[in-house]
Amino acid sequence: MKIILNKKKLIEVLNQEENIGFVPTMGAIHKGHGSLIKKSIKENNKTVVSIFINRPQFNKKYDFKKYPRVLNNDKRILKKLNVDYVFIPSEKEIYPKGVNKNIRVNKFKKKLCGEFRPNHFEAILDVIQRFINIINPKKIYLGQKDMQQLILIKDYFKRNKIKTKVIGCKTIRQKNGVALSSRNLLLNKNDQKIASKIYRIIKISKKKIIQKRYSINFVKHKIFALGIKKIDYFKILDINKIIKPYQEKTNKKIFIAYHLNSVRLIDNI
Repeated sequence: MKIILNKKKLIEVLNQEENIGFVPTMGAIHKGHGSLIKKSIKENNKTVVSIFINRPQFNKKYDFKKYPRVLNNDKRILKKLNVDYVFIPSEKEIYPKGVNKNIRVNKFKKKLCGEFRPNHFEAILDVIQRFINIINPKKIYLGQKDMQQLILIKDYFKRNKIKTKVIGCKTIRQKNGVALSSRNLLLNKNDQKIASKIYRIIKISKKKIIQKRYSINFVKHKIFALGIKKIDYFKILDINKIIKPYQEKTNKKIFIAYHLNSVRLIDNI
């Protein structure tokens, strides 16, 4: 495993490689990242994993500051996974002239997380495009837990004729059902229990919501009863009918974002 800090060095090294897989991360590597990395290693000649906490996508300074940083542990995990290259750039490496303010995102950006996090998806697409330009991967691997992000990235790549193929990979969950996320490191044992109960409530209620036997407000009330003070959104959407061209088959998912004490968690089930 080679650790590279400089983008010129990475470009030079990757120039000699073909069929590169890329897994972007903000560190705090977990089994969800591990599943993306394993898939990339299986499908490509070489795999690059980036670790970069992207300041522009955070709407609040304290959220950026408290984001988990466990770099030494990340390196140990990535070495065990037999990753070829780990790219750990500085902000100056990625943003030598500041952010790109001309990123055009599909109007779906205004829904769900976008309603509460202005310019969040513009910042994500900006940084992803920068990494793509440096690494030039054949495929990029992203988790379906961040489904809105995945849909917007696929649409952006298609509209801008970016040749890298976007591979969406299934959400990996803990034994208690909670979707794996770097932010889970900020949860205590009681928080974990509550998050697990919320997952079970949604999973059990989903079919009844689709059949209109349960209302969304009824299920939200159950979640609030667990001590949750704030739900940003709780919506059911057909992910095949969000961005044209629509697919014939329906695929309805419940999207939720809620605040568990100071930690904001998202999921789709």
